[in-house]
Amino acid sequence: MTSRSARFDDLVLDAVQVIERRLGRELTDLEIAVEDVPPTDPAPWESGIALGRLFPAEGSLPARVVVYRRPVEARAQEDDLGTLVHEVLAEQIATMLGLDPDDLT
Repeated sequence: MTSRSARFDDLVLDAVQVIERRLGRELTDLEIAVEDVPPTDPAPWESGIALGRLFPAEGSLPARVVVYRRPVEARAQEDDLGTLVHEVLAEQIATMLGLDPDDLT
């Protein structure tokens, strides 16, 4: 039996693999993380509760995309949770690469 958080982590990994196939390369210069909820200090441009966030590379630290599990689960029906996870990741990764998110979905 798998926990909800483990199933969510698997959805994130699956979405990253799909995006890497569409890009034709691995995203070795990017860290992907899952956190339960966003921090209480949203970025100035964020309105509402964030589903994901991109932290650009800084110095020797690689870029990092965080997907917030509980807000994503709250907005998705069980049968489209994987789709929403993919859309959140595609949006953040596209922003990092300067692409249109539709190119990764």
